[in-house]
Parts: sequence; C-alpha cells; structure tokens
Amino acid sequence: MSAYLITKRLIIRPVDLIDAKDFFEYAPSPLVGPFAGWEPHHTLMETKSVIKNMMIYNTKVLVGHFVIIEKSLNKMIGTIELYNYIPNFKAELGYALNPKYWNQGYVTEAAKRILEYGFFELKLKRIEAATFVNNYGSIRVCEKIGMTFEGLAKNAYLRYDGKIFDEYRYGITDQEFKDILRKEYQLEEESNN
Repeated sequence: MSAYLITKRLIIRPVDLIDAKDFFEYAPSPLVGPFAGWEPHHTLMETKSVIKNMMIYNTKVLVGHFVIIEKSLNKMIGTIELYNYIPNFKAELGYALNPKYWNQGYVTEAAKRILEYGFFELKLKRIEAATFVNNYGSIRVCEKIGMTFEGLAKNAYLRYDGKIFDEYRYGITDQEFKDILRKEYQLEEESNN
C-alpha cells in the first residue's frame, strides 16, 4: 500500500515503526482501545508489535492501516483504516485518536479523505462502519461524514475481554458520497458569489 493522502491539516500515510512513540502516547488509554475493540497497550514493545502486524497486513492488500499526522505539529495523532476489503465492492472504516486531539474535527477530516480514496481511487461501491452504541464520538463522526444509520446489530461484537456489545451500523455508497460532494461544491460556489 503506497497511498499518501493530504488534507488541509493532515497527512494520512501507511503506518510505520517510526510512529511507535506517538502511538504509545495514547494506546494505553482506557478511553481509546476498549471503545475501538482493542486492548490497551501495556508497553512500547507491545505497540511496536501491533505496528509490525499492521505493516504485514498492509503489504497483503491495497488498503489497510494509516496514521493521521497533524501537519503543524508533525505528529502522529491517530490511526484510520479500511479493512474487510473486497476489491471494487466494499470496505469497512475504523479509526482511533489520541484523546488530546478529540473534538477538533481531525477524525472527520481524515475520514472524508479516506472516503474519497475508497470511492475514487479504489473504486469501491460502499463503505461501512460499526460503532459500539456508547461510543458517541464515533457515532458523531459517522453522521458528519454523511453515513446513513442502517440499524442496531445486537450482540454483534465480542471484545478482547470476552464482553459482548451491541453495535450501530452505518454505511455510505459511492453515489451518496458524490452527491454530498456536489452539494458542498454548490454551497461553496454560492458563498463565493
């Protein structure tokens, strides 16, 4: 995977071992991993091992694990991924962010760029997301990027600690995303006139 994506404030690129220190800054937090379905990391070595596994996954598929770099800080602040990839059909979106950077629109900005990548470069027809019903930040991101709430899946996720969770399911099609972009462009044009 060689995608290198840019937004106004962010660089989105494949994960690398150089990201371990920044990743470990938030990976032990009980506010992050458990809400994304993964166990908090206990050591920097564990974080490096996770990154190595992400890198192996990335070499096998066109999509995978990206890091979110805040340009002005030149700092890795989170991860974003497309997984469960079926070429030319669909993938699932996931993300995690260092709590220091919550509520600043970073995940929304990164997710919109990943949707562009998925629909325009990978030619996907659909991108899905699932979130625990109590992960309000993730729910809000799905809404902000134009995903449609598609329902509640009961007892849908078995977490690392054996707990079972309900999930909200969201999705967006390529045509729905193109319609959103068209409307945003029209609004921008109207405000410039």
